[in-house]
Amino acid sequence: MGGMDSADLMKKILSRYRDSALARSLVNKIWEVARDLPRVRIMHVCGTHEWTITHWGIRALLPDNVEVRAGPGCPVCITPASDIDVAVKLALDGINVLTYGDMSRAKGSRMISLEDCAVDGGKVRIAYSFMDAVKIASNNPDREYIFLGAGFETTAPTVAYYVLKGLPRNLKILSAHRYVPPAVGSLAESEDLEIDGFINPGHASTVSGMKAYKPYFDRCGRPMVFAGFEPIDVLMAIYMILKQLKERAPRMENEYVRSVTWEGNLRAQQALQEVFDFEEGYWRGVAIIPASAMNFKEKFSQVDARRIYGLEYGRGDYFPSEARCAEIIKGIIDPPDCPLYMKICTPLTPVGPAMVGLEGTCRIWAQNRILVKDIKCMSGACGISREAKPVKRS
Repeated sequence: MGGMDSADLMKKILSRYRDSALARSLVNKIWEVARDLPRVRIMHVCGTHEWTITHWGIRALLPDNVEVRAGPGCPVCITPASDIDVAVKLALDGINVLTYGDMSRAKGSRMISLEDCAVDGGKVRIAYSFMDAVKIASNNPDREYIFLGAGFETTAPTVAYYVLKGLPRNLKILSAHRYVPPAVGSLAESEDLEIDGFINPGHASTVSGMKAYKPYFDRCGRPMVFAGFEPIDVLMAIYMILKQLKERAPRMENEYVRSVTWEGNLRAQQALQEVFDFEEGYWRGVAIIPASAMNFKEKFSQVDARRIYGLEYGRGDYFPSEARCAEIIKGIIDPPDCPLYMKICTPLTPVGPAMVGLEGTCRIWAQNRILVKDIKCMSGACGISREAKPVKRS
């Protein structure tokens, strides 16, 4: 690239997806096509999409009849409270529990997190990746470790690869991994949500491929667009969904062609299918969803903490008193509609899981909401000749 360093190259690439002229054109097209539509409710199921939408003030640029809801796209948020409870108990019993930083802060049914129990002497250590967990166990062969694995098909393949390769004998896994396509199918059939179209996740879909969503699209007949994570990606996905609705021709479309394919990552899929059974599993605040929980096959029982320690599969759906976490996770309400938001429950003092997870809607809103005046400036920079809608704030 003519001597261009990596930072300059990344800046040049990103500028294509943050181009103000293109944003102006897309916003105008969205308003034009939405003019002929009734109220439209679009849902995404990805915390990174929510970050982009919130950080860049995209909702404030949309017509009044176009609503974009944040669905259950945060793995920490949907990890059952009972899985957190058993991890806390194991840590207090002297077994070393490894997990990710935000997962360590999520509270179980007794409002105790792994971070809390560490203060009381529980054996808890943060792992920055599953590879880090393997390294920790390998370097301490005389200690027993359990890794609380929460995540979607984006992180689960790494676990599967290492299981197939062979884990250190002192490392076991408590799998709380979940598979996204069945969740989208469940949301599409939900009567209390009435979703008209979906922005499907980008990261997870690079693994599963578009084809994994085909059975659910066939059943619900709602537009599904697979989108990237820059402002232009999201605006384009919204426009594509509205265009489908106007034409009354729902289909599966791929905006994120630079990463998502129809088949997906076949090697990752093969590893997941070899290691896990895809069974019904609970998504905290949402529902028991068929074929969405990644549970170890019998032949890998030697690494399965549930079998080894006699642990039940997660079913717990406990939330703090007065908190409306379930409605936020499911996309029924916005964070400011919860009476605890930015009062008792803040990023520094999180109460509910949606304020804990890095991809949680409450945490994203708390850390990235921009002021109305900033959105108006953004609108002016894009040349949009209409006043921005006010942003809800607590």
